[in-house]
Order: sequence, then structure tokens, then C-alpha cells
Amino acid sequence: MTTKFDELCQELETIWHQQIPLSAAMRMQVVSFDGVTLITRADLEPNINVHGTAFAGSLYALQALTGWGQTHLQLRRQNIAGAIVIATGKIEYKRPLSENIVVTCRFEPATDVLVELEEKGRVRFPLATQVTTETGKLACRFRGEYAVKLLV
Repeated sequence: MTTKFDELCQELETIWHQQIPLSAAMRMQVVSFDGVTLITRADLEPNINVHGTAFAGSLYALQALTGWGQTHLQLRRQNIAGAIVIATGKIEYKRPLSENIVVTCRFEPATDVLVELEEKGRVRFPLATQVTTETGKLACRFRGEYAVKLLV
């Protein structure tokens, strides 16, 4: 049975792959979305560096796109049309990753950013993502500030 979240996730993947070609080249996919947590993945092979581990640029891009995707899904859930950009981003690499890349992003802003967006027409807020190894160790974490402008 297909859920509303499944449809939104398929729509998100289509947007990524058609409008951000790098996401298709990285083989980025949505694993799951429950309304709060978005999990994405990408194969290691197209994102590999000369050491046989995940390329730092791919880790950055995958996490930035996961935060963008989380924002997109939250807007779509509320039927809000908005233009999303990443305003700032910072990544911290903790250990090499030699397996498929899995990114987790929770939507937990300190304020009700969607209400603020509808009231002011624009909003900025932070989102954090992380990549962990199969054994649960932190490989890297990303913190981005996303800006959304209401489309009328």
C-alpha cells in the first residue's frame, strides 16, 4: 500500500535526479521518511576517493541535499510552496567511511518555522544531518542553515 509519504519521497527523488543531476550520478535515494526523520542513501562506488573510502565532497553534497530534501518534504506536507536554498553549511569529518553512505536528518527546529514562513514570507533555520557506519559510529556530521522564501 502506497502512503502519502511514499508519494512525497518519490516526488523528491524525481526532483533531485531531474533538476540536480549530481544526485543521480551519486545514486542518491530516499530510504524512509516518517514525517520527522528523513533517511537517504547512496552507493559508495560512485562516491569513492583514491583511498577507497567515501569522497569528502560527496559526503558534503549528500548531507546538504538531505537537509534540502527534509525542508522540501516539510513544505509539501503543509501544502506550502517555497523556494529553498542552503545559506550556509559546515561539515565535520570524524572517520573514513568504506561502505554505502546513509544520511539521517531530523526536523526539529527550535521554533515553528513553517508558521514563521507563512507570517513573514521567508525564514531561515538550521538542520543537522549525520552519516554513521554500519556499526553505529559517527563518520561525519553536517549543519546547514536553510533559507525558504514563500512563493505566491
